[in-house]
Amino acid sequence: MTTVSLDRSVSFCRSLARRSGRNFYYSFLTLPSSKRDDMCVLYSFMRLSDDLVDDQAVDAFRRSSQLDDWRSWLRLALEEDRYEHPVFPALAELVDRCRLPHRYLHSVLDGIEMDLQPVRFDTVSELERYCYHVAGVVGLCCIHVWGFDGTEATDLAVDCGTAFQLTNILRDLREDLQQGRVYLPTEDWQQFGCSPHDVLANGIHDDFEELIRFEVERTRTFYARGRELLHRLSPEGVPILSAMLRIYGGILDQIDRRPADILVRRIGLSRLRKLLIAGDEIVRGRWRNRFRSAGPSRTVPTETINQPP
Repeated sequence: MTTVSLDRSVSFCRSLARRSGRNFYYSFLTLPSSKRDDMCVLYSFMRLSDDLVDDQAVDAFRRSSQLDDWRSWLRLALEEDRYEHPVFPALAELVDRCRLPHRYLHSVLDGIEMDLQPVRFDTVSELERYCYHVAGVVGLCCIHVWGFDGTEATDLAVDCGTAFQLTNILRDLREDLQQGRVYLPTEDWQQFGCSPHDVLANGIHDDFEELIRFEVERTRTFYARGRELLHRLSPEGVPILSAMLRIYGGILDQIDRRPADILVRRIGLSRLRKLLIAGDEIVRGRWRNRFRSAGPSRTVPTETINQPP
């Protein structure tokens, strides 16, 4: 059991987020320092959880065992205040202070467990269920940190998480296919007359580019719904969500312009571009707050949370 203090736990999370949160961390800069630390804590738990099953050099049985241990450690931290890893003191404090339902964090682990075996989804519904677990509930966690008003915010937070996850799936398509993970639904591949094997073996062709643009348009519908969340957040939450929408939306725009590039390089915005977006949102947020006497307060509905499709 670790004896790491709360301050050291937060410091650990802050350092991890700065090193590995290539897209998320820049949006954190739009938050007040206390909430920025909260997001570093939340991100660190998600990052460490995901890393448990991502190492292909470790066999699936060992990764499954590691995830089981991690799930037990999470339960000990949240229910018994026993900490087996430096991330947990800060996470337990955050969960208690923000009244974050424990089931959200366990649902994330359920989604990560799906990646232990080769992934293949036959239908869009199966893909959206996966996205709910690995990203939609992350959105639900985030709005508890930022503050939100009204039960509609929960559905919109899931839409935002789904939009970001679908963007990641398109960006990482080549790497995932090489690891036997086929996230795009079989029904979509068949609709456009191509297959994962064909893409890996023969590279780019017109049918594949049409498939990717089709997936981009589907993803844009989640962005459109997710933007409505901006009207349900506390004033402090608006800049970070707006920054995330612009960063991930920028990646999606690049994929739309040059679908073939996802098979030859990792699509992303430059560090400078992400810093400019963060800075712009900080200025916009201060300007908005000058003309807003009071924003929505945090509400935490307990019976109306969106469930997986």
